[in-house]
Amino acid sequence: MSPTKGKTAPVRLPTTRRSLPIALMRARENVMGPVREMLADTGITEQQWRILRVLSEHGAQDATHLSERTCLLLPSLTRIIQTMVAKGLVTRTPDASDRRRQTLAITPVGQQIIDDNLEHAARIADGYVQKLGKDRYEALLDLLETLA
Repeated sequence: MSPTKGKTAPVRLPTTRRSLPIALMRARENVMGPVREMLADTGITEQQWRILRVLSEHGAQDATHLSERTCLLLPSLTRIIQTMVAKGLVTRTPDASDRRRQTLAITPVGQQIIDDNLEHAARIADGYVQKLGKDRYEALLDLLETLA
């Protein structure tokens, strides 16, 4: 048997500069920077902002749906919701038909945080559309949705 027969080529990873997971993390940090600045004076975290946004947009819902829509693991969401209930940002109501389930809803205080930051958040989002162009922006969202 020849020395090359039966051997496989060495496994090569893409460089870290061209690694999808690393590129997504770099992009996330760049995208979230302005959002973090916006939230600095609100007293809420990025995760709490996402929860408020989803509840504001989609209305009251159970924790499973909220977990999916906010990209938060259920145990993390449960902890975060406890803090948000204590702050008066979210309400938790037991489900009438299944006492193990709870319906989560945004309060007027939570909605006020959304309303107070709406224009700033829209400017941030518009900045990404301007930077990429509308077509590339929409294409990027479509590609990311394909990965999801």
